[in-house]
Amino acid sequence: MPLQMNREVFITCAVTGSGATQDRSHHVPRSPEAIAASALEAAKAGAAVVHCHVRDPETGTPARAPALYRELTERIRASSTDVVLNLTTGMGGDLIMGPVEQPLPLGNQTDMAGASERMQPVVECRPEICTLDCGTMNFNEADYVMTNTPGMLRAMGGMMTELGVQAEIEAFDTGHLWFARQLVAEGVLKAPVLTQLCMGVPWGAPDDLNTLMAMVNNVPDDWVWSAFSLGAHQMPYVAAAVLAGGNVRVGLEDNLYLAKGQLATNAQLVERAVKIVESLGARVVGPSEVRERLGLVKRDPA
Repeated sequence: MPLQMNREVFITCAVTGSGATQDRSHHVPRSPEAIAASALEAAKAGAAVVHCHVRDPETGTPARAPALYRELTERIRASSTDVVLNLTTGMGGDLIMGPVEQPLPLGNQTDMAGASERMQPVVECRPEICTLDCGTMNFNEADYVMTNTPGMLRAMGGMMTELGVQAEIEAFDTGHLWFARQLVAEGVLKAPVLTQLCMGVPWGAPDDLNTLMAMVNNVPDDWVWSAFSLGAHQMPYVAAAVLAGGNVRVGLEDNLYLAKGQLATNAQLVERAVKIVESLGARVVGPSEVRERLGLVKRDPA
């Protein structure tokens, strides 16, 4: 297969995530104010899109309170720095099983919410993009299952389409792409679709290049896609995604380090990604070009 490198690349910065990283690096932002500030610094460094979760401002643990998302959104939109806002809808699907001989009752950290509740921050904030984790999978965290049933995904996807918010399919394996294509066939989502290939997340698609290309080959030709991997593989995947024809994602959600023993900021990770993209002979595009490519409408401050 001939190389089909992407020469017009946009960078997404995944600012804080929902993993238990808040005590592993002082750069992981916790409050809406800190998350917004880190997102805007990443935008100034070259990120066209910022993908945002929220956290409890005191403990740093993942949260999904609409009020936190509203504050975050208002701070980003009130800034003079332009960036495309992408909010998660992944929270509210956390299933924690009990011991293997007594899986019920469920663990205390189980957090299962209905489609409308999971979508409430999107309804209130109207980001330009929001994520749709297009499948259920085991995670390498005790007996935690990320739960997204077909019915849940059809309901949430339909709400995104009705709201006019671009869905970003987060695909952790080829089957997730298969179901995403089904959602388009059913009219739940409209093509072209934005897709994020999530590589190396245990126990989803491994981040070897053969698997990456299997994922890429399952993305329809008219869709726009991006890819990332975790930890030390984050920056090599910047190059891999561009060379395979896609866009890139970096950020503290997926990797805390700029080099061994050197904690990174989001802006530093974006700056490193910009250098890699440009060294390949590609151009890093900004938020206005992303909006034009994806048909997004910039929303004014509330």
